[in-house]
Amino acid sequence: MKSILRAFALLSVALILSGCDWVVMRPSGDIAVQQRDLIVVSTVLMLLIIVPVVFLTFFFAWKYRASNREAEYLPDWHHSTRLELVIWLAPLAIIIVLGTITWITTHKLDPYRPLDRIDATRPVPDDVEPLVVEVVALDWKWMFLYPEQGIATINELAAPVDTPIQFKITSASMMNSFFIPALAGQIYAMAGMETKLHAVINKEGVYKGFSANYSGDGFSHMRFDFHGMSRQDFDAWVATVREGEPLDRAGYLEIEKPSEREPVRHFGSVDADLYDAILNMCVAPDAMCIHEMMHIDMSGGGGVDSRGNLDRLRYDNRHADEPIEAPGATFPDSGREARGDDEPQGHQPRAADPGDAAPQPTPDSDLDSEGATPRTPDQAPTSQGAPAEPDGDSGP
Repeated sequence: MKSILRAFALLSVALILSGCDWVVMRPSGDIAVQQRDLIVVSTVLMLLIIVPVVFLTFFFAWKYRASNREAEYLPDWHHSTRLELVIWLAPLAIIIVLGTITWITTHKLDPYRPLDRIDATRPVPDDVEPLVVEVVALDWKWMFLYPEQGIATINELAAPVDTPIQFKITSASMMNSFFIPALAGQIYAMAGMETKLHAVINKEGVYKGFSANYSGDGFSHMRFDFHGMSRQDFDAWVATVREGEPLDRAGYLEIEKPSEREPVRHFGSVDADLYDAILNMCVAPDAMCIHEMMHIDMSGGGGVDSRGNLDRLRYDNRHADEPIEAPGATFPDSGREARGDDEPQGHQPRAADPGDAAPQPTPDSDLDSEGATPRTPDQAPTSQGAPAEPDGDSGP
């Protein structure tokens, strides 16, 4: 009976583990392989201390139990030089080795550092240039622009094997994380900023990529396929993408609006300055770019005359006047059903329908349970933000 239970337990564990995706420990890109090796080496080094300590803890507890009358009893013992050396020197040696490995790999695996090898046995040839891919995190989808090929895609990425890839990564609004476990570690995507990642894929195949940072209701579906291809297949894929529709700034502004489960789309031509405009947050007509604003600041500011730039600097609320869902919106603005009956603390009672006005709080007291005065609907903040403070140099 015991053997049957043991076999059943082992079978249950095997079934549970069969659902795990071990791609992080079995990657297909050289950078991810080096990161995997770092995880393994660091874990083994730490286990050199953890395993003996755990074993000795149970061993001492068993050997010196109260019922063991044969165990040596030394009530006056207080010091052992040899034991002190083992206790301190072993962890110190592990820390020195871990620190050395961390220092080396921190620089060697810096995502901004161009690759110097294809894999463990092949360096990058001097005449090989990396494939440049510009990555834009949107709500809730991914856009990939290939400036050298003049194409773009939605939720599909491809690259030839054994070719260095240089990713330039940014976001249109919410902070996201670009992650292809088989290729390399995750890199954050932030609006108005550019992060970089250098990587290479060494095996042909289709790999999963996704966002590893929560960014709203559609975050769970921010997934795409990354195709590792031969050079010939990649050239054929590029030719297929070039048959797609063109992508200009007006088209991008439509794509930028929040949407979920976006299908794969191809764009055969792309506005040459689109990525720079996205990075500088000035795709919309008449919008002021970040580099323009920085130039004004470096010149000492625009003074009173810069008041006219306010509308040009609107970005986060650029869709406030449009009938679309804001990133991360919840009931009732999202149009979805409420996920629970509990009212958020400090908010008005939920309206029965998104189009109805919220009911007034019950006038049991002038203060709620937290001691705050309930806010009436006419006091609620608008999409334009809080009223501006008067300027100190304004007239009476």
